Amino acid sequence: MLELNRHTLIPAAVSAILCFGFNTAHTPAIQRPADSAAITRSGYSAIAPAKNTQAGKLSKGGSPAVENIPVDFSRVEVRDSFWSPRIAVHKRVTLPFCIDQCEKKTHRVDNFRVSAGWKEGGFEGVFYDDSDLHKMLEGASYTLQNFPDPKIKASIDSIIAAVAAAQKPDGYLDTYYILGDYSKRFTDMDKHEMYIAGHLIEAGLANLKATGDTILLGAAKRFADCLVRNFQEGKRDWVPGHPEIELALIKLYSLTGDGKYLSLSHRLLEERGRGLGTWPSDWREYYLDDAPVKDFDKIHGHAVRAMYLFSAMADYSAVTGSDEYLPALDRLWNNVVGSRMYITGGIGSSAKNEGFTEDFDLPNKESYCETCASVGMAFWNQRMNKLTGDAKYIDVLERAMYNGALAGVSLSGDRFFYVNPLASDGDHHRQPWYGTACCPSQISRFLPSVGGYIYAESADGIWVNLYVGSKVDVDAGGKSWTLSMDTRYPWDGETALSLDAKSSRQAARFALRLRIPGWCRDFTIEVNGEKAAYRMDRGYAVIERKWRGGDKVRLSMDMPIVLNEADPRVTADRGRRAVSRGPLVYCLEEADNADTSEWLLPKDVSFSCRYESGLLGGIETITSSNGLRFIPYYAWDNRAPGKMEVWVKNMIL
Repeated sequence: MLELNRHTLIPAAVSAILCFGFNTAHTPAIQRPADSAAITRSGYSAIAPAKNTQAGKLSKGGSPAVENIPVDFSRVEVRDSFWSPRIAVHKRVTLPFCIDQCEKKTHRVDNFRVSAGWKEGGFEGVFYDDSDLHKMLEGASYTLQNFPDPKIKASIDSIIAAVAAAQKPDGYLDTYYILGDYSKRFTDMDKHEMYIAGHLIEAGLANLKATGDTILLGAAKRFADCLVRNFQEGKRDWVPGHPEIELALIKLYSLTGDGKYLSLSHRLLEERGRGLGTWPSDWREYYLDDAPVKDFDKIHGHAVRAMYLFSAMADYSAVTGSDEYLPALDRLWNNVVGSRMYITGGIGSSAKNEGFTEDFDLPNKESYCETCASVGMAFWNQRMNKLTGDAKYIDVLERAMYNGALAGVSLSGDRFFYVNPLASDGDHHRQPWYGTACCPSQISRFLPSVGGYIYAESADGIWVNLYVGSKVDVDAGGKSWTLSMDTRYPWDGETALSLDAKSSRQAARFALRLRIPGWCRDFTIEVNGEKAAYRMDRGYAVIERKWRGGDKVRLSMDMPIVLNEADPRVTADRGRRAVSRGPLVYCLEEADNADTSEWLLPKDVSFSCRYESGLLGGIETITSSNGLRFIPYYAWDNRAPGKMEVWVKNMIL
């Protein structure tokens, strides 16, 4: 909801006002990329055009077009002062913690062992618990792609064996029904059977890529085949209560090229809004079943379900070339970013439906902002950037990633937020686990895949979407290159890139696209120490030239401290302002500002910032001229309990 095209300098301050929500009127609707910028690429590491698809239907030739293909994280070596420690904590703490919770502290793994006949007992837990285990396995497999580890592999291999052994002969694999009343399977659309199947597919694909093993993917494929027989070939109507299967089937299609998975995904997308759901009519909006998806105008219902559904719609558009969902995706994005998204990139203001209410209803202390939904914003916005090549989607992805999602896990890696309010009286804290543990397992699969959001490729060059210290091997201009990035981002706007080749004589013409974030008002670019020629295209500075091995690029972005004002229609934020710098939103905590009655910002406030290596893992703190100390929002609730605020009252003089 950040408006990126309007700002006003505050007198005597290094800050600016940005008005929330996000003005989307100046951005064009989604359009198919021109042929000159389009590419096609196959492979299962990302949703990619398959060889036998064209214009939304199966055929023998041609491929649909997208603007870019994200570079899979398995190809990216992250070596960054900000993200590398977090990825290391995930491997050392978060992942083993989640495995222990699934295998020993709860019955999630035992449900499969009992289903396999390996031990006595019955089903324990919630009907969707299998999905948490599958997401954990996906995250573990991502970690193995980054850091091969025999101990982690052995641990998850034993779990995978139990999962595969629990499968029924026809491919069905949901322990809630296997250990319960099996005759009632596929009778309740809200019991998450297809949601579980979707996460099993994603885990299977991840494990195949990490290890080469086919056991988990084989089980997932058999479950998918079971769904195809029952619903696609059986022409049985079904509206999944929680979307996920739709995007997973498209991933499976991208690997196998088997059109039955794409067809079932499309069928499930098209079943919505046609009166087929079994829930009461007044719950149709919650389930995103109140209208055909192509007719959606405003974002509504359950926030996480919306993100997964819209991601699937974008995936279908990417692999088929069909435009049928693009106008709806454009309307939905404009609505959520313009009037229903928090400054942190969080979405879903209401605890009642874990989702959306009405435009500009964005309470702070009562905000829901589920961690899963912030990660979902990253999923959806990356797909939208892939379709359109517009940097505005990465702006939102980055905001959700550095704030709404990252706040979901403690600095220690073993405590998790389900709900992420923007104000607290000191009574809201991360927990070790939840009965509904979707958020710990969600963050556990997101962190090891961060490298997959940094770069993208296209036929005419390389895209730099996020500024994260890293190294990647890419092909551009018909040659192979190693692109290295060094930066202190998000604390500093200086980024150095090096384009290396086997020979300094190697040369090729292509475009290097550098995203200029929406918060950045002034920047310079140098190539080999000289001012570079570039053109702006949809938020990217495009440097098109003949590149040579050893070329150096320096991007210098001003990173001022910014005061943000909400759209006046956001009643909860009237008379308040929020502080941000670069991609980070800041907050006040009682641990730094004991007298909470002094939490006020004078009209002519100014700020200074300082890097403090010994505080909260190393952060840039911001201090106001009236003595308030701000820390990044993601780092709150890692010290003594106390009050917290993002939106701070204006001082009345």
